[in-house]
Amino acid sequence: MTALEPGGGGGGARTGTGGAGAGGAGTGGAGTGGAGTGGAGTGGAGTGGAGAGAGGWGKPIRVLIVDDHPAVRRGLRTFLELAGGLEVVGEAADGPFALDLIAATGPDVVLLDMALPGMDGVEVLHELRRRELTCRALVVTSYTDRMPAAIRAGARGYLSKDVDPVALVAAVRSVAAGHVLLEPAAVAALMAGPSAEGSTLTARERDVLLLLAEGRSNREIARALVVAEKTVKTHVSSILLKLGLADRTQAAVYAVRSGFTDH
Repeated sequence: MTALEPGGGGGGARTGTGGAGAGGAGTGGAGTGGAGTGGAGTGGAGTGGAGAGAGGWGKPIRVLIVDDHPAVRRGLRTFLELAGGLEVVGEAADGPFALDLIAATGPDVVLLDMALPGMDGVEVLHELRRRELTCRALVVTSYTDRMPAAIRAGARGYLSKDVDPVALVAAVRSVAAGHVLLEPAAVAALMAGPSAEGSTLTARERDVLLLLAEGRSNREIARALVVAEKTVKTHVSSILLKLGLADRTQAAVYAVRSGFTDH
């Protein structure tokens, strides 16, 4: 994987301030004091508590899981909870609830699927940016073709669901540390450029995109294609989601730059 670096350094066996080190029988025990350093400080809920004491990683990385399949969420949670220094703060099965939960819990990293009921994963990423929620999104999905759109929408990494558990944990730490992480297949898709993304559009969506590039309104497009205006709105929404674009203007610019209007 690209930029797959553990974000926590070599913290697996670290014992300086965690576990039985400063917080155990040393500073926090009968030594410096029960209610003093070893109470709520180093040995209690401070450095030696749930952070370093739970595996030597210092402050735990807070992770929220977003996937509509309970078995997938359960598996991801198991992988993460078995690793040191990670804390699962919640789960969501759809986009709208995920956004509310992210705002309420403030996770460091969100594991995000692309195919979600109520709101597509790319749309969730756009909403995260619009609402200025500061978590980092790591996409874990079966849909490799959505990677370019997801990265443009703000995803910090893109993995397939068959990722090895050890690599998944390392990816979470890497993204939490500020890296952008992509699998080799995802890098190849990104380098393929706009034509690869445009190829995911249906023939009707291409027709709508061409008319968008001419500056036509939904009503005008509906008349030209002899369809209902509501159908045009559906096509426009699908185009924006597939291409990872925010609005009609971006779609029109994309059409011109990608050569759609040359045909």
